[in-house]
Amino acid sequence: MELINKKAISLFGAIAFCFSVFAQNEVLFNDIHFYESLTTVKEKLGQNVLSHTVFTRYEPTFPLASETEEHLICTNLKTANGILAQVVFTFADNKLHYIEAKGNTLKTLIEKRNDTAVDYLNFKVYKKSNLFADLENDAVRFVSKEAAHPNLFTWSNPFISEKQPENYRYNTSIEVPSFLEMGGELDRLRPMLIANAATVTEQKLDGSDPNAQLQLNCFGVEYAGFPRKVEARFGDGRLNAVWILTAKAEENRIRKKLIKSFGEPIFKNADWEIFNDWTIGLRKDKPEILLLTPELGQFYKKNYFNQ
Repeated sequence: MELINKKAISLFGAIAFCFSVFAQNEVLFNDIHFYESLTTVKEKLGQNVLSHTVFTRYEPTFPLASETEEHLICTNLKTANGILAQVVFTFADNKLHYIEAKGNTLKTLIEKRNDTAVDYLNFKVYKKSNLFADLENDAVRFVSKEAAHPNLFTWSNPFISEKQPENYRYNTSIEVPSFLEMGGELDRLRPMLIANAATVTEQKLDGSDPNAQLQLNCFGVEYAGFPRKVEARFGDGRLNAVWILTAKAEENRIRKKLIKSFGEPIFKNADWEIFNDWTIGLRKDKPEILLLTPELGQFYKKNYFNQ
């Protein structure tokens, strides 16, 4: 596991902005575009693959899927600049949102680009195509603009990395993990967070939040069926708020899990549903789950929800 110290202003703000301003009709490779159907992508690939397999799930866990997720796994995919050893195309409700390629990616997808990359985490980010290159591991990911908020570029699809990917399952629990002990001390929780995440970055906050001074950004934390970005906020050295980034398409299934575990929401408006005595919130305008200490929950109840 990895801990990286970061400056107060994260590059991700700039990267997220890129998803909103660059058109999503950019050709990725082999004349493939985001949001095309599985059938269309297969037709465009044609005879340019040695073999391919499709896996379909009708109970999806991929955050951008409401009804179905499909994974088209290809080996030895020919492109104009070379052959990619492995490629997986992920479809949410029959729309392409994610591509991951491994093997010969530098020569095939990176070397002949004429745009400049920015660095974020361990990636070279090419904004024009929403391309995230992990050069150390010879992997490249393309993600649609909807994937920016839940940070899906940090996810490696098991259908390309596991020997029996059809059997992969993430932790589906909506219960607060023990390593996210609300009220816990920073020095004690930091190693626990590092142990349960793929990567952790540390960020000093800008003072706009009166309740917190430090945030640990934890990538790859399994929660509610998928590896998430978790933003753990500490005030006066204690964990008092946690943001767990989700996607709009999975809101209904997350709501069902929350109701099953904590009962019906005690407060609802257009943007929020609150559970468990103001300690858990389902945010709907910007898809996230918010965890609070009981004390901060009561502060939010009074000062933000006017209850």
